[in-house]
Amino acid sequence: MDPENPNWTADDETQIVSRRIQRLSFHLIPIPRPLYESHQLGMVACARAKLEVDTEKLSFYMRGKHREIQEKVYTYFNSMPELQTPVEISKDEHRELCWRQLFGLIREAGIRPFRYVVEDPAKYFAIAEAVGAVDMSLGIKLGVQYSLWGGSVLNLGTKKHRDKYFDGIDNLDYPGCFAMTELYHGSNVQGLQTVATFDPITDEFVINTPHDGAIKWWIGNAAVHGKFATVFAKLMLPTDDSKGVSDMGVHAFIVPIRDLKTHQTLPGIEIHDCGHKVGLNGVDNGALRFSSVRIPRDNLLNRFGDVSRDGKYTSSLPTINKRFAATLGELVGGRVGLAYSSVGVLKLAGTIAIRYSLLRQQFGPPKQPEVSILDYQSQQHKLMPMLASTYAFHFATLHLVEKYSEMKKTHDEQLVGDVHSLSAGLKAYVTSYTAKSLSVCREACGGHGYAAVNRFGSLRNDHDIFQTFEGDNTVLLQQVAGDLLKQYKEKFQGGTLAVTWNYLKESMNAYLSQPNPVTARWEGVEHLRDPKFQLDAFRYRTSRLLQSVAVRLHKHSKTLGGFGAWNRCLNHLLTLAESHIESVILAKFIEAVQNCPDVSSRAALKLACDLYALDRIWNDIGTYRNVDYVAPNKAKAIHKLTEYLSFEVRNIARELVDAFNLPDRVTRAPIAMQSEAYAQYTQHVGF
Repeated sequence: MDPENPNWTADDETQIVSRRIQRLSFHLIPIPRPLYESHQLGMVACARAKLEVDTEKLSFYMRGKHREIQEKVYTYFNSMPELQTPVEISKDEHRELCWRQLFGLIREAGIRPFRYVVEDPAKYFAIAEAVGAVDMSLGIKLGVQYSLWGGSVLNLGTKKHRDKYFDGIDNLDYPGCFAMTELYHGSNVQGLQTVATFDPITDEFVINTPHDGAIKWWIGNAAVHGKFATVFAKLMLPTDDSKGVSDMGVHAFIVPIRDLKTHQTLPGIEIHDCGHKVGLNGVDNGALRFSSVRIPRDNLLNRFGDVSRDGKYTSSLPTINKRFAATLGELVGGRVGLAYSSVGVLKLAGTIAIRYSLLRQQFGPPKQPEVSILDYQSQQHKLMPMLASTYAFHFATLHLVEKYSEMKKTHDEQLVGDVHSLSAGLKAYVTSYTAKSLSVCREACGGHGYAAVNRFGSLRNDHDIFQTFEGDNTVLLQQVAGDLLKQYKEKFQGGTLAVTWNYLKESMNAYLSQPNPVTARWEGVEHLRDPKFQLDAFRYRTSRLLQSVAVRLHKHSKTLGGFGAWNRCLNHLLTLAESHIESVILAKFIEAVQNCPDVSSRAALKLACDLYALDRIWNDIGTYRNVDYVAPNKAKAIHKLTEYLSFEVRNIARELVDAFNLPDRVTRAPIAMQSEAYAQYTQHVGF
């Protein structure tokens, strides 16, 4: 009742209640619109005709020249049902199956990924993506063998190492490990405690684990199959002074760990199994302890530093830090591969969730057929921005692979630094997003998403560690933030910015001026879908974060010191790094849209790109509002357009996931089958 209205009656109150109930019912029973074989709900009044998409042309633009090798992988495993991983399998059985899968891929299918690690990295990563879709454990085991163990020999060794080990690594005669992580040290590689002391009398290095904290831990291929390991250890040289030895920093050494013929553990080496893990149980992670293990001097991977017969150390790089940076710089391929493979996992999970959401029908208007759950705005809100992000990440990681390939050919110093930072940022950002999205996909598929056969559980568990290995994501984002601050300093000292950071020149100048009060209020659709507005907004936010964190660090360093100031501003720094990576991702997506030759594919990609950009802006709308970059009316228009774009992308969702070209034999989830899904699901449980 309204106490200020003397004419208020009970009938008036009843009418208000009725109107409220009616409005609520519109949310529960939306208006139908036909689409495919269901009734579609939602924004009928503002909907245009459905965009026609040529899936084959879009798929070709997405996958290009490496479609053939991926199809070869899929075809081989489809023809070998005994090599397909069952839903229920023990740890030991999974490990043996994973080894047989890898052996079959190399020896029977004739696919030799190692040959592409240096010569054609893009092809290598395409193979790894396809193999990961078969079984993520297999993808990681392949990566350990060829990218880590094999890559360390190629990238850190010299010709004598390549000549001796290449063929054995290539054909799996020399299965190996990458022994970097220790029980006490993971991210802090310079803090490793394993030691390799040169013995000038025997011309050997003596490898030792000085205490339990230095035990090599989580070493893939070590528990069962590995015969060699690239061991990272502090190189100690004898001296004549009171110390007796000189620490030359962390170097890499080839250490045989099992007999090539008998497969027995070699003397002085102790190997234990790290046991059952949350996921990736097809990979045999082990722990290694070394007790006076002697290896020839030639087993030092000596590209960046060497020891002569008389114990003299030589290097083209003058300091331990420079040698360490060069060593790690050659190992960024692992991060590149993880970022690329994580997008492959996101494609797979998104395909399963969206195909099921198109199939599944629940509720509907009175006396009318049930409707697809993807017609509900809530389901679109869960899955359509994710689908748009998948496309964005695809083009960003493709760009990363191209830059990495160029770096391997040219060894350009500036490009090396650019790839190092970009791979760190994309690996951290993409794997974190994928990890969250796997749970969203599972929930979006309801109870059927919880069935192991529909793969979300194994995908989520297997992928989870992507956020940790090859660099903890929080640590990697700090590297990106550190590089941004370095570039910020360069800008004000008149230096040259690396390619990825060129945009800071203009956007920093824009930030240091006040936002334009006129453009802050523009709310037209054409303006909001203008890639210049979108990219400017992303870059403005990054520049604002960069300038403000630089001021904070300067302020706090006076009282807390450099380390304390960094820790005080750490969350700010992580937000800065993520904002920068989002700017890079959007720039690459816009570029991919503009370069797409097919008109229908370009229109589909433009929809997805606009959704990606505006959804990100809306998710951080508080930042833009706080500085009046976006006025209230514009914020409201962005939100409204984001919902509409989700609806539009939903209309072509089937075509967008089909363009990933993941057939039923690859998705292997009954609820995602493109024909007779329910029949195959019931058959799986025994009907």
